Amino acid sequence: MDSLEIKIEVSPELYSKNPDSSNLGKTILSKSIEMISQMGFEDFTFKKLGNAIQSPESSIYRYFKSKHNLLVYLTSWYWSWMEYRLVLATTNVSSAEKRLEIAIDLLTKPVLVDNNFSYINEVLLSEIIFSESIKVFHTNKVDEENSRGCFKAYEKVVQRVSGMVLEIKPDFKYPRMLISTVIEGSHQQKYFSEHISSLTDVSDKSSITSFYKQLVFNFLK
Repeated sequence: MDSLEIKIEVSPELYSKNPDSSNLGKTILSKSIEMISQMGFEDFTFKKLGNAIQSPESSIYRYFKSKHNLLVYLTSWYWSWMEYRLVLATTNVSSAEKRLEIAIDLLTKPVLVDNNFSYINEVLLSEIIFSESIKVFHTNKVDEENSRGCFKAYEKVVQRVSGMVLEIKPDFKYPRMLISTVIEGSHQQKYFSEHISSLTDVSDKSSITSFYKQLVFNFLK
């Protein structure tokens, strides 16, 4: 499919100027993903980004008010892309159980680069989501940002997969808790496997997915 045919929609609340609308904006996204992945969010600055892309720091501020806003944007882009993948993978699957299994695969397995979006490295972005996205929520402005819809893309993914849970077991009381636990838990287990292996039982690339499939379907028996 031609990359020009696909657009990942991100709420206008998350940017001052749409970075998807210009080559500079796309360069800001591409290079910021690379730099945050390499140096971590704390050490990343717009000044360093400007130097890397040979553009004035002020030009970056025309797109994003702060590096926090940029991280919120990247997180929202990722979850909007993930919903696109969920829709694509499950639309013609009639079995709710199979759709849920596919969804867990997508939510817990390592991602691959999607060539439909040449300026976004989804592999590096997923690493940022795993290690840095908690900083999007754990701020003193989380309630204000939530009221503005800053986390809507993530919410839509949880709601979509929760709907699959309820198709299987309509009286299940905790579908959103279950799915958000799968997402956040799989990120945590991946982080532990790479940095604090004594806190996890991950032995290969399939361990996390296998664990969460067992957890979910055992709950739904």
